[in-house]
Amino acid sequence: MTPEDAGAQAVRLAGETLWLLPEHAVWWPDAAMLMLADVHIGKAASFRALGQPVPHGTTADNLRRLLDLTRQYPVRDLVFLGDFLHARAARTAAVVLALHDWRRALPTRVRCTLVRGNHDTHAGDPPEGLGFEVVSEPLMAPPFALCHEPDARADGYVLAGHLHPACVLRGRGSDVLRLPCFVVGATRMILPAFGAFTGHATVRAGQGERIYVVGDGRVWGLPGG
Repeated sequence: MTPEDAGAQAVRLAGETLWLLPEHAVWWPDAAMLMLADVHIGKAASFRALGQPVPHGTTADNLRRLLDLTRQYPVRDLVFLGDFLHARAARTAAVVLALHDWRRALPTRVRCTLVRGNHDTHAGDPPEGLGFEVVSEPLMAPPFALCHEPDARADGYVLAGHLHPACVLRGRGSDVLRLPCFVVGATRMILPAFGAFTGHATVRAGQGERIYVVGDGRVWGLPGG
């Protein structure tokens, strides 16, 4: 498969080729590593526990998309760049059962690692039976430093999440479109949130940065940067 077949953009960073995937994840072919950030499993359940009328099915959708990616690519390492669970209230019986079903369905070759994010601090580590390795940032995978916070101090090119970046595109007249995006700079890349119920923060390209938006099942590089 080529990046074009996958609707992806291949970028060269720190001497390595990474694919920016339309599924809001990053594929590192030479390391057989799939990286994603901000799944926020159980966020809807947490809101419903507070009496908020939010949609059902977001956890199942997130886990299905994760499973599809591990079947589409020869993933050996699946690395979550923080905020796997949303909150302690997310650990309902239904969510925990869905997680165990998902883990059993993963190809046996896949190792799962969580780099703790700010929500993980409050939600707690994933249930022990999932077999996750859980570490504090940065997780070094030379030449990359795998983090949750984009501004984490690390020796290496930083791959991070946390911000849930999105870019506003403006057309003729008053047409406005807001799309999730990757933000790629000289020393760091910020991934879009993987979770289907997370919200987004509008960003603009800084000095030396380039924006890659996700839309229509593809990743598109915006001019400039």
